Amino acid sequence: MRVLLIGANGYLGRFVADRLLADPAVQLTALGRGDDADVRFDLATGSPGALTRFLDAVHPGVVINCAGATRGGARDLTRHNTVAVATICEALRRSGCGARLVQIGCGAEYGPSQPGSSTAEDAVPRPGGPYGVSKLAATELVLGSGLDAVVLRVFSPAGPGTPAGSPLGRLAEAMRRTMQSGDGELKLGGLGAQRDFIDVRDVARAVHAASLSAAQGVINIGSGRAVRLRDAASVLARVAGFGGALHELDSPGGPVRPTLGHPRSDPDHVAPAAHPYPDGCGSWQQADVRTARDRLGWRPRINLEESLADIWMEAACRI
Repeated sequence: MRVLLIGANGYLGRFVADRLLADPAVQLTALGRGDDADVRFDLATGSPGALTRFLDAVHPGVVINCAGATRGGARDLTRHNTVAVATICEALRRSGCGARLVQIGCGAEYGPSQPGSSTAEDAVPRPGGPYGVSKLAATELVLGSGLDAVVLRVFSPAGPGTPAGSPLGRLAEAMRRTMQSGDGELKLGGLGAQRDFIDVRDVARAVHAASLSAAQGVINIGSGRAVRLRDAASVLARVAGFGGALHELDSPGGPVRPTLGHPRSDPDHVAPAAHPYPDGCGSWQQADVRTARDRLGWRPRINLEESLADIWMEAACRI
C-alpha cells in the first residue's frame, strides 16, 4: 500500500509516520514544507495542478493529511487549515490515482458542550474560536468533495512531543521551573476546564486503522473520559516527584485555592495570571468514541498517567 503522508514532521504526523513505517506492507512518502520531507510542497500556496501531477506520478492508495496550524490569527489558520485542504481535495478530484483521504480534524470543531455529556459525531458543530472554525471548514470541504474520505476528529492529544505552548506542556514547564529553582510552591490558573485527553500514539493507531478501513464520514478519536486539568496537574506532580504545594488560581488576580500539598501563608506572594483553555470549547468536552470502536475496531490503550509521565520525562531533560 502506497501512502502519501502530509505533515509528517508535525506533532501528530511524526507518530503517524512511525506507525506506518512499522507496517511492512506500507510504502511511505512524506510531503511537507521542510527540507527533510521526501517532497517539498506548501499546501497553502501551491496549486492543485502541481499537486495533481505529483499524485499521478506517485499514485498513492491513501493520502493522510496531518498538516495544519493550531496557533495564529484567523488569516493564517484559514490558509493552513482550510485552503490547504481545499488544495488536497481538488488535486485528488483531478488525479487518476483514486486515493482514499484520511483527514485529521479536531474536537474544537464541536465547540462548547453540556457538562457531563459525551459528544457524538451527529452533534451540530459550533466552534468557539477561529481554530475550530478553520478546521470545521476543512471537514466540510472533505465531506462535500465526493472523495473516498474519512475525517478523524481528534480531541485533546497528549504524550511525548506535546508542544510547550499547550495546556499540558505549559503545566510541565511550570513544574520544571519550580523544581529547578527549589521553590516549594507552584501557582497555576485555568485548571478548571475538563478535556478528553488521548495519547498521540493511540491517535496514530487510529489513523493507521482508518487508512485500511472503508469507513467514511466523521469519526471521533478520544478516550471517552473527561479529565479536569486540575486532576491532571496532581497526577503530573506525583509522576514528577514534586513534593511542594500546588495552588489553583480561581481567576486573574483572584484568590488561590490549594489543590496539592500545604499552602504558604504569604500575603505578599503574587500569583500569576490565569490562562483559559485556548481551544474555544468552554469548561467541558468529552468524546463519544463508539463509532471508532464499531467502524475502525479501535480503542485507546494508553492511559493519561503514562502520557503525563512521557511529557514530564521530556520536560525533566531540560533541567
